[in-house]
Amino acid sequence: MAKIQMKTPLVEMDGDEMTRIIWKEIKDILITPYVDLKTEYYDLGLVHRNETNDQVTVDSANATKKYGVAVKCATITPNAARMTEYDLKEMWKSPNGTIRAILDGTVFRTPILVKGITPYIPTWTKPITIARHAYGDVYKNVELKCPEGAKAELVLTDKDGNVTKETIHEFNGSAGIIQGLHNREDSISSFARACFNYALDMKQDVWFATKDTISKKYDHTFKDIFQEIFDNEYKERFDAAGIEYFYTLIDDAVARVIRSQGGYIWACKNYDGDVMSDMVATAYGSLAMMTSVLVSPDGVYEYEAAHGTVQRHYYKHLKGEETSTNSVATLFAWTGALRKRGELDGISELADFADKLEKATISTIEEGVMTGDLYLMSTLENKRKVNTEEFLREIDKRLAAML
Repeated sequence: MAKIQMKTPLVEMDGDEMTRIIWKEIKDILITPYVDLKTEYYDLGLVHRNETNDQVTVDSANATKKYGVAVKCATITPNAARMTEYDLKEMWKSPNGTIRAILDGTVFRTPILVKGITPYIPTWTKPITIARHAYGDVYKNVELKCPEGAKAELVLTDKDGNVTKETIHEFNGSAGIIQGLHNREDSISSFARACFNYALDMKQDVWFATKDTISKKYDHTFKDIFQEIFDNEYKERFDAAGIEYFYTLIDDAVARVIRSQGGYIWACKNYDGDVMSDMVATAYGSLAMMTSVLVSPDGVYEYEAAHGTVQRHYYKHLKGEETSTNSVATLFAWTGALRKRGELDGISELADFADKLEKATISTIEEGVMTGDLYLMSTLENKRKVNTEEFLREIDKRLAAML
């Protein structure tokens, strides 16, 4: 068959360790034999980030704004041990955080469901997508320890020099601690629009939850902004699409989520989204079966796996030992990006190819051929563990039959 032609390039962000190895294998085995792949390539491996003083990360994000769709491999966010291992000039920031800030994006994480791997919550028959507002709150907090007898105040000075004060607490009889949080209305608005646009794209309901009954100004502002934007900009489109926007308190949302069947987007403030995304990933089975897409409010998409670089398997690989690494989430990052590129450019063949590659991946697992992590979880009777490359070759057999 002739290769599928692309019009506009994808922005390709290469990464680190075992996922970098898998990245090349996915392209060589499952994509370039069938697609005349056009990408604008950026090496976000830690070595090259260090060589460019992390400018390559900024360049890749700006290219994503230009072309509209990117696909990203997992990358290392260095700690002290990595500073020594890679002889780094400095402890470079998370590439995901840098890209997220430049795109003003919201992260959507969705589990991939397969037969034989049953969620710990048996009612969850459809995926739950977590949308996390990745700005502010406790992640940009200011903290102080307070000695006994201290008085803590919240002080606001407006642009004209007017001062407003609120007493936080008087620490009589005991020392203590205080924490200052902030957020921005423009960031909250971008978060809301990204959630509503993604819901229309996926044709799924949006749930949003805060604790506005207790936090009558901070959390209530989130609630008000979401409701105002929905009523003014999205209600008619949601009605036409047959989907809805639903607000409730965060504790009520947790109870509803546990009793639900899934199949919706759960929008969460920063800390809630951090915690709930890991809870949902674990309850469905594995981070290696969790997709992640960063969506900007103006419709720019960056796809990646939700997991890290699989360091332990990489060290085995360097020793020449066999690995059985799950490549599904990384593969679905590629299919997500190819599908979106096909949709935006009007190339139905490209979107159809992405659909078939995902079906071939799912059928491979459901027919009992899988990597070691899935082998341990799967309840299928006739199952077979294969190594990293063999798994991709098995997918290719089924994909070729579909094409």
